[in-house]
Amino acid sequence: MGVDPIPLDPEIIRLLSGVTTATLTTVLLKKGLRNVWLRGAMPLRPSQPRLVGRAFTLRFVPAREDLATPASWGAPISTRAAIEAMPEGCITVVSAMGVTDAGIFGDILCARMQKRGVTALVTDGVVRDVAGVLGTDLPIWCQGAAAPPSVAGLTFVGWQEPIGCGGVAVFPNDVVVVDGDGAVLIPAALLDDVIAASVEQERLEAWIMEEVNAGAALPGLYPPNEENRKRYEAWAAKTG
Repeated sequence: MGVDPIPLDPEIIRLLSGVTTATLTTVLLKKGLRNVWLRGAMPLRPSQPRLVGRAFTLRFVPAREDLATPASWGAPISTRAAIEAMPEGCITVVSAMGVTDAGIFGDILCARMQKRGVTALVTDGVVRDVAGVLGTDLPIWCQGAAAPPSVAGLTFVGWQEPIGCGGVAVFPNDVVVVDGDGAVLIPAALLDDVIAASVEQERLEAWIMEEVNAGAALPGLYPPNEENRKRYEAWAAKTG
């Protein structure tokens, strides 16, 4: 259903695993993209690692009583069918429209996602059976937990199509990076440019932090003026 998933190069994962979501939002802002942080998607478990993957999208709409029923869980278009289409290494991004009183997934569905090798679940909604969900070890970014099932407030309608999650437009195979500051979207077409700029930004900020720790004042350092830019470039050339 929808767009076919595309694998993500392991080298891209390695590079982006060293870039914070804070840095990514700054780099994307410089490229004119202000709306890339998925509101409400925060780590369910403290200290989850930074993770990177292509977006595999799922979409819910408001509950409609003739469609949002327990019987729908066995339909061809269902969250269960969508999970079986998820490729290893993807980050599942679920549009729940910010609904926080109906859990989109519980422990059994999260366990199956973990078994399929899904990297993480990201949603602007909530999960249910939170103790069991945490026990699956599937990394999750969401708004918390709620006891009622998804059909109490949502109707599932499809996967691998454009969605809005946390106020951000997410297209299948865009790249998502998650860490302690939340989830950030990188448009697939901008990936190479964003990686190059982000790696350089992280390196520059590492040098600036060394200078700050040595007692340097911020004016002219952050951001660097011409003199400090030359000092940084000399440092970068020396350190390789």
